[in-house]
Amino acid sequence: MTATQELGNDFMTLAEPYRRELLAHCYRMTGSIHDAEDLVQDTLVRGWKGYANFKGDSSLRTWLYRIATNTCLTSLEGRKRRPMPSGLGTPSSDPSDELVERHEIAWLEPAPPFGDPVDDDPASLIGSRESVRLAFVAALQHLSARQRAVLVLREVLQWKASEVAELLGTSTAAVNSLLQRARGQIEAIMPDENSVSEPESPETRELLRRYVEGFETYDIDGIVKLFAAEAVWEMPPFTGWYRGPADIGALISTKCPATGPESMRMVATTANGQPAFGLYMLGEDGVHRPFQLHVLEIIDSRVAHVACFFDLTLFDRFGLPPVYPG
Repeated sequence: MTATQELGNDFMTLAEPYRRELLAHCYRMTGSIHDAEDLVQDTLVRGWKGYANFKGDSSLRTWLYRIATNTCLTSLEGRKRRPMPSGLGTPSSDPSDELVERHEIAWLEPAPPFGDPVDDDPASLIGSRESVRLAFVAALQHLSARQRAVLVLREVLQWKASEVAELLGTSTAAVNSLLQRARGQIEAIMPDENSVSEPESPETRELLRRYVEGFETYDIDGIVKLFAAEAVWEMPPFTGWYRGPADIGALISTKCPATGPESMRMVATTANGQPAFGLYMLGEDGVHRPFQLHVLEIIDSRVAHVACFFDLTLFDRFGLPPVYPG
């Protein structure tokens, strides 16, 4: 084995523990778990090629984050942001209107759990709920790529302004200005963190049980009672989004293909650190097959937001069975 090969093997051994947190970082930047996986691979390839020049002036983790951030910024040049339907700038929809699909839009994607931190370093807090919540990642999409980088590096990874300035090739004052503007935009979009209900609390577990029961028994009235007054329901690739329990209930009762209490079944999972469910719809052959993935935001013990994703490849990515196991 040559010295170059040994160096490359050393790099991969040292870098591998950071793969999952780099994946979370690239996901926050892009809003796509598919793109994030490609960008992490590019990051590791670039790191492997440049490892001989790594002087150890910073930690390996910091060096990798620099490469990953620059890789993301390059990838995002000229790309449109990944929205949710409610972020398209249109008013909430009438549930009696026809559903409109837009597959040409690159929609925001949910993310499966990223795993446990490598250690107690702030940069390794890859699975903290606040930093990967769907609402936070969706809000990041309203920022420019450089604003996203500044906000994530400063607020999530807790880098110093001078470190971010060095990475971006700009001044500390410019970084602070970008951060201030980014914070203002995020705070105008994000719900109050203190009101978000803990998924493990008895109240939340009971709410989720009733949510599943409502769908599996096709109890529209029971489902409607679980939603907050200003709750939002959206389901990419359909462009419409719906506000309030009455409209959400009307949408489910008129547009959902379920025909009765036996039509739907759910399997619990986690997405973006939030409660999620794979919904299986009964087919003519009597088999329940994947239909959509529900990602829930619970605020003040009420369902405040449901994002339903119709990308059926998500079932395999989230470890959900190809047919309902019951």
